[in-house]
Amino acid sequence: MLSQKLIYVQVLRAIAALAVVMTHAQHDAQSVASKLNIPFVASSVFPWGAGVDIFFVISGFIMVVSSSEFFEQPEGQSRFLKRRLIRIVPLYWATTTIFLILMTAAPSALNSSAPSLNAVLASYLFVPWENASGLIQPVYTLGWTLNYEMFFYAIFCSALCLSRMKAIIAVSSVMAVLVLINRIISFPLPLSFWSDPIILEFVFGMWLGLLRTRCDRLPISICLLLGGVGLFLFHCDFQQPTAFLPAVSRALAWGIPAVALVACAAFLEARQDRGVFSRSLQLVGDASYALYLIHPFAVRGVRQLFERSGMDHLFGPWGVVFLSLPASVALAILTYRLFERPITNALRKSLEVRGPRST
Repeated sequence: MLSQKLIYVQVLRAIAALAVVMTHAQHDAQSVASKLNIPFVASSVFPWGAGVDIFFVISGFIMVVSSSEFFEQPEGQSRFLKRRLIRIVPLYWATTTIFLILMTAAPSALNSSAPSLNAVLASYLFVPWENASGLIQPVYTLGWTLNYEMFFYAIFCSALCLSRMKAIIAVSSVMAVLVLINRIISFPLPLSFWSDPIILEFVFGMWLGLLRTRCDRLPISICLLLGGVGLFLFHCDFQQPTAFLPAVSRALAWGIPAVALVACAAFLEARQDRGVFSRSLQLVGDASYALYLIHPFAVRGVRQLFERSGMDHLFGPWGVVFLSLPASVALAILTYRLFERPITNALRKSLEVRGPRST
């Protein structure tokens, strides 16, 4: 199964999800620091929000390496679409529903106002929608990434009637043309959202996936070099302008190092025995979708605990960060084991959908 074959890709998923948690934990820590009237400087050693870009590259990669049974098959498109919907929809809909309930019950804790009915429907249907603040975000804001994911799945699904190589070329061409035309004439919503250059990260991942299907390993020195280059480029964060260079598009500034890290993980497979640490990270990787969606509840819960108990005076804003990480992981693993995995398995069985569980 894929979860057994691509261990280090699962580990990288865990790291990417934890990077996103770090982003939001530091945001809440900043609020605590402001309340205490003390300085707080967020860590800039890594652009933590780039965990999303790593996810996008992994998504493109996984679609290629795990979909060989669907290309040029009579029922390939319907089976692929069922598998994607089963994987994405239940937990996202459940999370969005919980958020709406909490928004109604305790709006001050979430700092959110009631959305319109159209915004709610658009959120459940993965359609980009402009909210009351003028931002293109779903009701549960983390769902913005899923709006891109579902768009990519739709295009990828439409190309499954072709051979793998032709499908990759077709999907790459469509997405590149959308980005190019949008920069010239600016599409209206929702197409303008789906034509952002960030969608090219899925394309990068697809071509890396094709390479992985044709070459299952690289010299370990090359893998480590790729990993080192990826981390270095992330640390440099070329999305930020400097005195010497202008800002670079996110798709390149964060997409290219993401490709390097995913390549490192993909070609390191089956090289070493796994220890307790890597097995633990794999478990977090298996629960990475839950970790991505659920962690804001844990982070905000930790912040509320600190502010109401006086722990903020004792441990300061960094205490919020350090407690938010394990709290988010624990909640994600519980959600994965008690909700996501049972629901996914039940739906797969009822709809007779075959395929790796971890994709």
